[in-house]
Amino acid sequence: MDASAESHTAPPPDHSSSRYTRRWWTLAVLSLSLVIIGLDNTVLNVALPSLQREFDASSSQLQWMVDSYVVVFAGLLLTLGALGDRYGRARALQVGLVIFGGSSLWAAYAGSAGELIAARGVMGIGGALIMPATLSILIDVFPREERGRAIAIWSGVSGIGIGLGPLVAGLLLEWFWWGSVFLINVPIVVIAIAAGWWLVPESRDPEHGALDVGGAVLSMSAIGLLVYAIIEAPVHGWSDPLTLGLFVAAMVLVGGFIWWESHTTHPMLDFTLFRNRRFSLGSGAIAITFFALFGTIFAFTQYLQFVQGFSALEAGARLLPLAAGVAIGADRSNILVKRFGTTRPVAAGMLLVALVLASFALLDTDTPYWIVGTMIFLLALGLGNVMAPATEAVMGTVPEAKAGVGSAMNDVVRQVAGALGVAIIGSIINTAYRNGMDGASSSLPEPAADAARDTVGAALQVAAQVGGPAGDALAMAAKSSFLDAMGLAAIFAAVIAMLGAAMVARWLPPHHEHEPREPLRATQGTPHQGQRVPLDA
Repeated sequence: MDASAESHTAPPPDHSSSRYTRRWWTLAVLSLSLVIIGLDNTVLNVALPSLQREFDASSSQLQWMVDSYVVVFAGLLLTLGALGDRYGRARALQVGLVIFGGSSLWAAYAGSAGELIAARGVMGIGGALIMPATLSILIDVFPREERGRAIAIWSGVSGIGIGLGPLVAGLLLEWFWWGSVFLINVPIVVIAIAAGWWLVPESRDPEHGALDVGGAVLSMSAIGLLVYAIIEAPVHGWSDPLTLGLFVAAMVLVGGFIWWESHTTHPMLDFTLFRNRRFSLGSGAIAITFFALFGTIFAFTQYLQFVQGFSALEAGARLLPLAAGVAIGADRSNILVKRFGTTRPVAAGMLLVALVLASFALLDTDTPYWIVGTMIFLLALGLGNVMAPATEAVMGTVPEAKAGVGSAMNDVVRQVAGALGVAIIGSIINTAYRNGMDGASSSLPEPAADAARDTVGAALQVAAQVGGPAGDALAMAAKSSFLDAMGLAAIFAAVIAMLGAAMVARWLPPHHEHEPREPLRATQGTPHQGQRVPLDA
């Protein structure tokens, strides 16, 4: 596909067709499918303390419980998005839901940390079928003049699912065992499959090329190895030969992927798209947004539970402003884009994210919740203000016949950035926490000292066993070390967001260069080659 391909005007939509008249019901099914993806991206964070106690899991295992899903998800998105374009997007959605539901059932009854990590990886396969299908189907059923609003809803639902994850997990853990955070997916999947069978129309690209198997293998290997290196670096040391070797190998695979995609006949990722600043800077804004979102939730659930002492339910409820802020920000962004173009809303949203992230360094053990809740809401408001306009910017450069691959590209950026957010923020916190606990744990027996240096949760357990003034001192040292580590990670993320805001303000074009068109009817006729998704921006 060619990002610079000439636009063509499609025939007017048939407003009497069932595809058109049922479009909002179709969006409801897509939103329901998307909610379980959003939930599963964050629901596990609240359950991590329970899983740590259940499986005696290390900090590396806890991160892989989160990242195994995201890494598999991100690595397969482009390949499975292309499969959806080839064999049918509604079909891809249905198969993905079945895989996701089945692996959720497996995860709920996993007997070890390794088994849970494996089940989460299979869930990633289902998610990689579901997510690109939802956006590409949306592009197919909505006419040009309604797509901006529909994408804003799509982005808002994605953020709401992510924001509701901690609360849903907290409610379930208050009344049921840890497996319930996965079992809740099953009834939602059943409803989505049944509704999708009747309400989601089929569409596909009739002029698909060969599958890029080499690109799929290289991308999955590169992403997996890179995230593995980041997660393991605090354990072995950033300058350890093993760590450096992993990073070098990951970079070689990334280079191999770029070379392969530049020379293969049917590339999974068309690198000419990055020449379009709407695509490249829109993707960059999405990456920074999800890096900050996933990393913040990973750190904040531990702050609320371990430092401030809230239960899983209380911590989940206190993260509810995250869902509200994302929903409001995404909804209002469509109005702002129509008035100001894409550049100003996205840059302003990223600037707000940077300022709030920097303020996280000021948090203490007894910071009142009205301050914490306000900070969470403002962070989410900024994130929501970036998501929908940046998604419009990305999708507007992709040929319409390749909507599945285009959606997958957008989703790859989200998921890779989210995985790296958890890994990098987690690694910074783990490294700084270990360094901060060296002195406080030096008087403990070696096994207890190792546990206290591993995670703040383990340190609090050791402190409870020690008891008395010594236990209180260890608990205070663990909380203080975690706060210092979280503040350092927040400043790092704030700097990244600030740089992103400056780049968007300077170089992101405010509008698309295209002619108005209507949505692709891939199952009703052959599309014009080179059509691009028209979006109001």
